[in-house]
Amino acid sequence: MKRILLIAAAVAALTTNAAAQSRNFTMGKWVEVQNAIRKELSRSYVDTLPVSRMERAAVDALLESLDPYTVYVPEEEQEDFQMMLTSSYGGIGAIIYKPDINGNVIINEPYANSPAARAGLQCGDEIEAIGGESTHGLESGQATEKMRGKPGTDVVFRVKKLRDGASWKAGESIDVTVHRERIVLPSVEYVGMLNEADGYILLSKFTDGVGQEIRNAYFQLKEQGMQRLVLDLRGNGGGLMGEAVDIVSLFVPKGSLVVSARGRSNSSDMNYYTTVEPVDTQIPILVMVDSGSASASEIVSGALQDYDRATIAGTRTYGKGLVQSIRPLPYDGQLKVTTAKYYTPSGRCVQAIDYFHRNQDGSVGHIPDSLTSAYQTAHGRTVRDGGGITPDYEVHGRKYSRLTYSLVMNGIVEQYTLKYVREHQSIPPVADFRFADFDDFVAFAKDKEFDYRSSARAYFDEMRKTLEEDGLSQAMAPQLDAMQKALEMDKETFLRLKKDEIIPFIEEEIVVRYYFQKAGVEVRLRYDDQLRESLAKPAVTW
Repeated sequence: MKRILLIAAAVAALTTNAAAQSRNFTMGKWVEVQNAIRKELSRSYVDTLPVSRMERAAVDALLESLDPYTVYVPEEEQEDFQMMLTSSYGGIGAIIYKPDINGNVIINEPYANSPAARAGLQCGDEIEAIGGESTHGLESGQATEKMRGKPGTDVVFRVKKLRDGASWKAGESIDVTVHRERIVLPSVEYVGMLNEADGYILLSKFTDGVGQEIRNAYFQLKEQGMQRLVLDLRGNGGGLMGEAVDIVSLFVPKGSLVVSARGRSNSSDMNYYTTVEPVDTQIPILVMVDSGSASASEIVSGALQDYDRATIAGTRTYGKGLVQSIRPLPYDGQLKVTTAKYYTPSGRCVQAIDYFHRNQDGSVGHIPDSLTSAYQTAHGRTVRDGGGITPDYEVHGRKYSRLTYSLVMNGIVEQYTLKYVREHQSIPPVADFRFADFDDFVAFAKDKEFDYRSSARAYFDEMRKTLEEDGLSQAMAPQLDAMQKALEMDKETFLRLKKDEIIPFIEEEIVVRYYFQKAGVEVRLRYDDQLRESLAKPAVTW
């Protein structure tokens, strides 16, 4: 028996070595081919080679063939990369708008308590110069770069003021000095009571320290009488795994497994357990998710679902169950490389089976049960892998027309908001504010250029174009003309038809300009039928 085991071990070792040699040969072959192509191009190509562009394209294509999350970050992109990881940058804390390259920069939205807000910059103020340089001729991105800078430094703006102030008149140009700071975009965007019993936390990303912020928010809401917690992870694309573990730690017993990471090598395999005592293992929890909830959001919702500790409601999550690590590269570059897949406590991998073929919004397409595996929660409920976290209650949000998306994406609502702010010195408190000037909005929007076709009309136009390409449109002309006439709707009529779905977007944009970002969340909650329907569902775990 010992001899048989030794022979088997030897065969296994030979097989492993042969596979490794085959991989090394294949890698060496392609490196040699690529080097030969580069040399031949350098000798023979008719024009001067754009070497940097070629090589960057080659690296990007190489990594894209693996998965969407393994990327190369050169030295010149480090600042943007760090901002993505930390949600922070050195600057003044304001969103700008540049409608005309030969015009001024417009302050669109200063952040609450930001250097810009403290310096008195308001929505609608026009920046004519930054550091003595005119903003005329600058692209929006160029203006943004000039506004950013090292924390602790000053930048002087020449500002044309929108409203009267203590020492200036509306329309007057004055110099405003702003002291740059480290601007940290909030991860916990809102904490408050929805009613007498339900506390609500909106978490937009998992950045450093957010676990402690959620802990503090929990105690804040308990003091206000919270009896049930709503953790809103809709649209939360993830972030730091450690912060996801910290959040789960608040609600499950110490020592509970939260997530496992398994990679190609043993060094990539890790189990992450809760290491602190929870704050509350009994309070009912409702977690809201959607197709934009990814990565760390799926760790939190998956773990709480597996332990039957929360009810998950909304729509299936994105399906990103991959762990990335940062590796240094020559010339101060970095490689963000996928090193492992993560698994929920029940053993599920939420990574979509197919990395690349997804719905238009990036979410996972339909996966038949035959391609997935069943797992059991702590109380014996069946859950499945194969792509994202499937909620306990599938509750869909409001569907919006193509017109409304076009108004938002083309900046029509934003442009109207700036007009509204110029004409209104103040508005009522958020709870009392209702937009009542829809006729004014219609008059503004109908003169703007944007695609206002209905979805049906857009599909019809595509169909007619295809029929023309196939040479069939002439034969079907009477039917097509009749259908086109039936689908015709002028811009003003369509705008009025969609009044109820457009007004919430206008209200949100307006209140943010007067009461900052938290006010916008309050308006969204006012119209959040998906959340209200989810709150009315019976709990599955308590």
